[in-house]
Amino acid sequence: MNLRTLFAAGLALVLASASAGSASAAGDPVKGKADFARCTGCHVLTGPGFAGPALAGVYGRKAGSAPGYDYSKALASSGLVWNDETLDAFLDAPTKVVPGAAMYSSVPDAQDRADLIAYLKTLSPPAAP
Repeated sequence: MNLRTLFAAGLALVLASASAGSASAAGDPVKGKADFARCTGCHVLTGPGFAGPALAGVYGRKAGSAPGYDYSKALASSGLVWNDETLDAFLDAPTKVVPGAAMYSSVPDAQDRADLIAYLKTLSPPAAP
């Protein structure tokens, strides 16, 4: 092999690995939907929540504002709006982000959080009655 061929092969490997890393960091909604099973002990997608609120339409919503759930005062007054950054931080360490929040479970793996957030972004808010 000549030097040009080796360089081209090396560049292709670098670009392929960089592209794979970006796709992974973005989150996979299909994996997120499967990972959501761990959340169903407390959360539903629509309707009355169990120990936590319904999560359909959570992305872009002001924290503590969905009707039909009695939020902690800490979360209701947090001023957070759920987006990639706020959801990632909250899912990683809920009571650090919002001291006094009622959610105590966390999602410690960054890729699992990215996948869950990608899934939550696909869920439209429930239709108004």
